[in-house]
Amino acid sequence: MEIFKNTSAAEFVLLGFSRDQGTNFLLFAVVLLMYLITLAGNTLIIVVICTDPHLSTPMYFFLSNLSFLDICYTTSVVPQLLAHFMITYKAISFNRCMAQLYISFSFGSTEFLLLAAMAYDRYVAVCHPLHYRVLMNRRLCMQLASASWTYGFLNALVHTVFAMCLHFCGFNAIDHFACEVLAVIKVSCSDTSVNEILLVVAGVFALLIPCIVVMLSYVYIISAVLHIRSPDGRQRAFSTCTSHLTVVILCYGSAIFAYMSPKTNTSPNQDKMLAFFYAVITPMLNPIIYSLRNKEVKAALAKTIEKCNGLTSVKNVASNGL
Repeated sequence: MEIFKNTSAAEFVLLGFSRDQGTNFLLFAVVLLMYLITLAGNTLIIVVICTDPHLSTPMYFFLSNLSFLDICYTTSVVPQLLAHFMITYKAISFNRCMAQLYISFSFGSTEFLLLAAMAYDRYVAVCHPLHYRVLMNRRLCMQLASASWTYGFLNALVHTVFAMCLHFCGFNAIDHFACEVLAVIKVSCSDTSVNEILLVVAGVFALLIPCIVVMLSYVYIISAVLHIRSPDGRQRAFSTCTSHLTVVILCYGSAIFAYMSPKTNTSPNQDKMLAFFYAVITPMLNPIIYSLRNKEVKAALAKTIEKCNGLTSVKNVASNGL
């Protein structure tokens, strides 16, 4: 395609975290464990929500979307990271690098919008409880989720296309563990002003505006909760929001610091740690936060475990009878 005529890089080299093989073996074990916890925890959340009729509400619909997104997001980064821990020459082809940039950026953008939709859901539930089922109907939930996913993937497409238009010269060593858009832009030898402007625009629409929606939602939520006279009622209202608010702080905090802070104040190691936090650690923590802080999820998990134990007992009895 003519639009990509300036691209000359055949491959990139990802410098990763460390060149010491012993350190890399340790990191491999730690990251693999975190990845398995992420897959198990988020898959369990999805299964529980899909199988328990008591969790067929808008809040858990968005939570299942978030869990599925976390599985996809961390999978777009971690398998390659694990493979690179075990080899010395951490090369990635240009096409694979652009594909990873697109996929990871898509899921990252989508997550911020989903969290904003979940904040709006909590606002309606706390501030307009009598009209909750009417306002947060199935059609609106589907529209909010679809809009989040669609915008996330279209936003990533724009940045990927403009990244593919950049010119890369000589030995292209990316001081990162993945093809993250900021890290790719830094190694280009052409003018990246358009890419940087687009990142600022994306930061406003995919990060700051959703963050403002979340903050306004919680201003109204806190105001409504404080007007509840019953201490038990206030506690119940706050308990429905604390899990989501914790996840919001983790996701938005790290992303705003990574993308909206002045680049002269950050080092490559800081950028890598921030990217590792929101791409690997946060997806692992999300199901833990929601399961530990939510009584309904804990009750549903207990029921699922009991069912599994019951099925195992029936199978054992049947096999012994045979």
